[in-house]
Amino acid sequence: MKFLHALSSSTSCPDVYGGGNHNVIVAHYNHTGRLQNRKDDEGVLSIGAVLFLCLSIFIILENLVVLLAVLFGMRQRHRWVYICIANITLSDLLTGTAYVINICMSGSRTFLLTPMLWLLREGLLFVALAASIFSLLLIAIERCTTMMKSAHPKPSQKTYRVYVLVALSWVTAFAIGLLPLFGWNCVCHLSSCSTFLPLYSKSYILFALVIFFVILLTIGAVYFAIYWHVRGSAKKCSIRNLNRSLRLLKAVISIVGTFVVCWGPLFVLLLVDYFCYSRHCGGLLKAHWFIALAVFNSAINPCIYSFGSLELRKAISQLLCCCCLRLGICNAKSFLSKETSSTSGSHHSSLRNSFSKVRNLSTSPQAPARSSRKSRLSSTTSCLSASSG
Repeated sequence: MKFLHALSSSTSCPDVYGGGNHNVIVAHYNHTGRLQNRKDDEGVLSIGAVLFLCLSIFIILENLVVLLAVLFGMRQRHRWVYICIANITLSDLLTGTAYVINICMSGSRTFLLTPMLWLLREGLLFVALAASIFSLLLIAIERCTTMMKSAHPKPSQKTYRVYVLVALSWVTAFAIGLLPLFGWNCVCHLSSCSTFLPLYSKSYILFALVIFFVILLTIGAVYFAIYWHVRGSAKKCSIRNLNRSLRLLKAVISIVGTFVVCWGPLFVLLLVDYFCYSRHCGGLLKAHWFIALAVFNSAINPCIYSFGSLELRKAISQLLCCCCLRLGICNAKSFLSKETSSTSGSHHSSLRNSFSKVRNLSTSPQAPARSSRKSRLSSTTSCLSASSG
């Protein structure tokens, strides 16, 4: 395990580094010009770092709510769509967590890290990025097979296949993201170091960019094929099924488009970093806003899920309702009375509309109104019983 010895000690390269383990990171930052005009914050977070930290905490809480809503609030949680949503939500949750770790271990604390911890700090963001891209690819493939195959497989077989693909995507994401930790870095080779990531090899950055770019092109080709399939089968399918498929397709395309807009500038920055020599590209030294924009994509995705799925919105609202009741933020009696009054008001309004439209009807519309009232109150009563227990 020579690479572990090289990462844990600078004595493996005495001609490159001096004595002391911390000199490894200092030498790389000095070689790439990252030490120039660097402010010594003495362990105090700047205003920008505090804002980024608040954004990361918001991302963690937001995606945690969506993940819990999918896992525990969805009746059809085993459908492939919700499995994929839970998968990409988990990758966004990892993105927020990795960014919190990155912020807390940045600044003057960077030079207190060993090279192994530094590579692990940056590798977590690459793992989250790879997991997000593989999640988008998985959604595209499953959407394509669902819409184009005439004979659909059994739900159990499809669910098993999706679980296998999700596990495979995470294993591949960790393998790609942690490659620098297992040897593909520029430790002891300062000439091949990246300016943006001083311990990363430029060849690894190019490798990751090529893989991500090929996957994004594949996703675009799959959705283009789906579009032509939907356009060609518009006359054969019913309008209801066609509109449902188009709504889901638009939601997924919006997720991919948002990903490209948020992560695209960082991809371009890394590509410039590959062709740029050390100390010759000053723009690479101030790239924190590009990373923040990429991380911001993890805050937008849950909003897209919520606006695109009525079932998910209901599950999220029920989860938040239960949390408020358990924490005592909302009064259970007042909440229940508001629910009862709102449902009764809608019940009477629906009766008035039905009588105004069809005057010869009796009280037959009361049955569906009562059933809807019971369904709306079921989640509330379950939360009340859970909070009182």
